[in-house]
Amino acid sequence: MRRLLLALPFALLPLAVAHAAEVHDHEHEHGSLGAHEHGVGRLNAVLDGQALELELESPAMNLVGFEHVASTDEDKAKVAAARAQLEKPLVLFTLPKAAGCVIAKQELESPLFGDKPDADEHDEDEDHDEDVKDANGHEHHHEHSEIHAHYQFTCATPSALKNLDLTQVFKTFPATQKIQVQLISPSGQQGVEATAKAATLKF
Repeated sequence: MRRLLLALPFALLPLAVAHAAEVHDHEHEHGSLGAHEHGVGRLNAVLDGQALELELESPAMNLVGFEHVASTDEDKAKVAAARAQLEKPLVLFTLPKAAGCVIAKQELESPLFGDKPDADEHDEDEDHDEDVKDANGHEHHHEHSEIHAHYQFTCATPSALKNLDLTQVFKTFPATQKIQVQLISPSGQQGVEATAKAATLKF
């Protein structure tokens, strides 16, 4: 997991922040690293030989409809439902059957799941979240929760991985309006933006 993240310096890792600022300034369309924007998710996809890695990062708002730690039974049920859907990546990410991809490893992380957040990462988030208010004037400090899902697949026939279809992601989590995707494959590296109407990406 660390290898993939460090290979993609724009990921939300404090270790990568300084490096990304130096090397990838010209690639950034947005002013801050890992900008927390409701309705917008990020997906890193790396195809290396028979190994396919997908890393989805999204504001919790996009997936469960809120960003606070669940306290009511209703909220807990929403978190559990979202987690269950994220635990089925072969359903969520429509990979070509001919590629023969099987899950090798998967990890889900979020404060909403009761995971203990990385201290440095939490501090980094706080720096960006100071005095942020929504349209109603409500403070959003400490409530910018993210959900990170990291998957590793082993694909028997990687040459069949011509496309990555995100249609089911948009159907499952309709509050997600667009996903900023970084694709790295033997044919090169590309950054694309997926939407519900343009959800199929070419490797």
